[in-house]
Amino acid sequence: MDFMSTVKGSLLEGFYPAGWDMERIDRCCSHPPETATERQSFWNADFHPVLCENVYDFDMMLGHEMALNIRRTREAGTKLAMILPAGPMGMYKWAVYFLKEWNIDCSHVYGFNMDEWSDAEGRTLAPSNPGSFQFAMEQAFYGPLGSLSVPEGQRNFATRDNLPTYAGKIADLKAEGAELITVFGIGRMLHIAFWEPHFAAEFADAEQWKAETHRIGAQLHPLTIEQNAITSFKSRTTLVPCRANTIGPGLFLQSDRIIGGCDGALGRGMQWQGMSLWITLRHEPDMWLPSTFMPTLPGKLFFLRELAGPLVAEVN
Repeated sequence: MDFMSTVKGSLLEGFYPAGWDMERIDRCCSHPPETATERQSFWNADFHPVLCENVYDFDMMLGHEMALNIRRTREAGTKLAMILPAGPMGMYKWAVYFLKEWNIDCSHVYGFNMDEWSDAEGRTLAPSNPGSFQFAMEQAFYGPLGSLSVPEGQRNFATRDNLPTYAGKIADLKAEGAELITVFGIGRMLHIAFWEPHFAAEFADAEQWKAETHRIGAQLHPLTIEQNAITSFKSRTTLVPCRANTIGPGLFLQSDRIIGGCDGALGRGMQWQGMSLWITLRHEPDMWLPSTFMPTLPGKLFFLRELAGPLVAEVN
């Protein structure tokens, strides 16, 4: 019995994005684990998946990559615009560690948080709310850097007033010779930031889709809400907002380099991110699967070995 034969007439009908080819998606997930890093024709020549044995190595390696690029641009005298996520988070303590060890002043860095929880009108949680992404970033990255930190005036958060200014600010920085680096995780529904796959239904083609720089009060997919309930709210779905302010492909596809991370293992053989990883690495770019565009950009995608599978049923 195949998956699609069970969908018709069930509660799942209309649940998954209309543009998802489930048979093709399943084929992406069927490869042997050891082939995950095999180069694909649609990858950028300077895109590299990097296998990490465990979450401790993952956090350190991702943090080192962030710090190394901050150091590199500092030494080159170049401004650096960084689109930053509030997940994964473990890399920030290592980025702070390396930057402090190397005594790297981050005054050349301009931070742009990629998203923030909101209501339908784009009103966000207070910065002092422990559930807000601004709070997470101040506690994990900006604050611990101390005197070396990114100046407060160069820290941008995705409020309904500030998010629409990102495109202009990044364009101005690029005109001054700045690099743009996007740091990201990949969502269960293949989103980058909170740019969800079902948004594709609104666009005539991928070129229109690629032009979108942001969205205020974006409606999140139910599986995105559940992913965050599990990973950030101790399973308490009622605490997870159903909307968010988010950047779009018009910004993250401008990146000069990317630094990605997939660490979605839950222990005892359970995980949520293996399918997302395989689709990203094997499916050619498709606006219904936003993360599939990331391998077309130069940079690295760090991932846990466990996520490569094999993605088959197990009795635990």
